[in-house]
Amino acid sequence: MKYVLEYQSSPEVLKLAPIHNPAHRVWWQKFRDTGTLLMIGPFADPTQGAMGVFTTRAAAEEFAAGDPFVLNGVVSSWLVREWIEVVVPEES
Repeated sequence: MKYVLEYQSSPEVLKLAPIHNPAHRVWWQKFRDTGTLLMIGPFADPTQGAMGVFTTRAAAEEFAAGDPFVLNGVVSSWLVREWIEVVVPEES
């Protein structure tokens, strides 16, 4: 089981994201370094939001609660969904 954090972009995303991106990057690197963040990124059109994939619900919720993008209005809302990973990489 994985946990997908979905972000809905605020109407100000294009203006605010560049301002808060350095702090957001520092924030997500902490979760990546602990192994709880597997993937993260915006959709091709950043006005459509972004998502991250986490190993635990607690990590996804902690991430959103402290993310500078959430705290500074880049993100208007967020949601964590359980995701059942079906296709996994083959072992070598």
